[in-house]
Amino acid sequence: MRKAVWSLILVAAVLLTVTVIAEAQQPKKIHRIGYLSSETAAGESTRSEAIRLALRELGYIEGQNIAVEFRYGEGKLDRAPERLAELARLKVDIIVITGGEAWIREAQNATRTTPIVMTGTGSDPVEEGLIESLARPGGNVTGIANITKELGGKRLELLKQTIPKLAQVAVLYNPAAPGSVREVKKDLPEAARALGLTLRSWEIRPPDGFENVFAALNQQRPDGLYVTAGPQMGANRKRFAPLL
Repeated sequence: MRKAVWSLILVAAVLLTVTVIAEAQQPKKIHRIGYLSSETAAGESTRSEAIRLALRELGYIEGQNIAVEFRYGEGKLDRAPERLAELARLKVDIIVITGGEAWIREAQNATRTTPIVMTGTGSDPVEEGLIESLARPGGNVTGIANITKELGGKRLELLKQTIPKLAQVAVLYNPAAPGSVREVKKDLPEAARALGLTLRSWEIRPPDGFENVFAALNQQRPDGLYVTAGPQMGANRKRFAPLL
């Protein structure tokens, strides 16, 4: 009986050793991350590098156990379907979206099975119908949201603290972005009244929207400039510096 027991233990040990060796010889799966930015490669570099470093700290290293496929919309929403189709052909395991709700919707339209991670929207994702609730998103979308209803007023407050004589603020926004429209029409005016500020909103419409607005701002010279979030604004952020 004792010999039989030891024989079974020996067989089990041999089988376990063979299994471990076989698994070690098999190539490790490289998980593929699809990274779709609404901006340009240069405009997205700071955020993408931070994500790279965070993944590395968690043990996910490019070329070893993950591969990141970067695609850029360059501020043009009509490029989203093509970029998402490219990621689908690559069979990515997850899609990271750095853009507003319109880009997330495009991703949802492209796939209902691949997990989608949003890195921040200017609107409430529940109100926009992107997720079911903050506690239980449901579907294949999760991530974070920068809800401007709470943050917009704080930004104006910080601007007022920075410029004590602040009285007039120019607000630039994209009228095609629902979150920005609500921020400009509803959220910011309430905060501005409390701070004693006067807001003047300017719509940025392609293709020459920036040039027209910049020409008017150079003449009026407001005390401060508030730029709403969004791919169009992010892709052109360097153009705001001469106005400051």
